[in-house]
Amino acid sequence: MNESWPVAELDAVRRLRVIARSTPGTTFAEQLLDAPFDRVWAIASDLENQLPLMITDIGTFTVTSAVGERLEARARSPLGLRARFDVVLRPGWCLMQSRFVLGGMAAVAEGGGTRLAFFGGLRLPGLGAADRVLHPLMAPMGARALKRLTDQLDGPAR
Repeated sequence: MNESWPVAELDAVRRLRVIARSTPGTTFAEQLLDAPFDRVWAIASDLENQLPLMITDIGTFTVTSAVGERLEARARSPLGLRARFDVVLRPGWCLMQSRFVLGGMAAVAEGGGTRLAFFGGLRLPGLGAADRVLHPLMAPMGARALKRLTDQLDGPAR
């Protein structure tokens, strides 16, 4: 085996970007923030409080169990729709999926700030064929969700 084999490792934001780009019917947004990683991730990883602020279709998000970095949660929409989510949450990485929804966030320290990314979308059969139509409709949703999260950074330091 050749030990000089090239190695390409992706940081959390790049991994999330790959997942988003390879998943039809999703939105992806990222932003470089002038805030330290620990402060950004403390807010982003507070799923129960932040997800309802970021995503208007989520009225409540409740973590029902946690074993290590694996969580189980229940989301409820303002209209009463419910979904169970499997979540992987660790520093700089959050990936969530329910039967019909997929989403995530990632953050990495960059320079003196933090690069933060968000993606989300639907998990429905046939979305691949509709992706060209859905993508322009979905793209602004990711940017809005990310802005709602970054607006939380304007408050007092946690």
